[in-house]
Amino acid sequence: MKPILPGIATWSWFSEEKQLNFNGHLLDVGEHRILVDPPPLSDTDLSQLTNASQVDYILLTNRDHERQSATYKETLKTRVYVPQADAQEMSVTPEKTFVDGELLPGGIWVIHLSNQKSPGESALFLQQGRGILIVGDALLGKPEGSVSMLPAEKYADPVKAREGLRRLLKYNFDSILVGDGTSILTGAKTVVAKALE
Repeated sequence: MKPILPGIATWSWFSEEKQLNFNGHLLDVGEHRILVDPPPLSDTDLSQLTNASQVDYILLTNRDHERQSATYKETLKTRVYVPQADAQEMSVTPEKTFVDGELLPGGIWVIHLSNQKSPGESALFLQQGRGILIVGDALLGKPEGSVSMLPAEKYADPVKAREGLRRLLKYNFDSILVGDGTSILTGAKTVVAKALE
């Protein structure tokens, strides 16, 4: 696990199928420790998490990012929060579902994104620092230093999907942490705006 921003660390698991990293994020925000979209942890990282202070929540951005959440829910004795619109299609049992505009523990705002691959696709926004946006399948960090949408066949309507993503530009963020690919730690809003032109 690697610290990347104040209070935020990340780890990756390489997907041979997708040929890119699946990323998880550990947030130390306010009084809370939160995992987002957790892929497999190394034994060392899991041991450190288990021995450190309690992980309070696991937040999932969409139905396809359950990853290791069910396992870590039990191992870390924590609670799982998921998008309400995706909850019925997930195998993990959440303690809570969330909707657009909701303020989650740690001061994390939910941004629901319409017309995406899954009906509940949500980004998470932290106002700390210069603003941090966390996305699941909304945008891929690929190629490195840029972001891209999923392949067109993943959407019912790619044009509407792009319009749905433009909502992200209403928020002030300097960093974008991606669930898949490579995150961008500075200047991210300009990169996202260019990708959605």
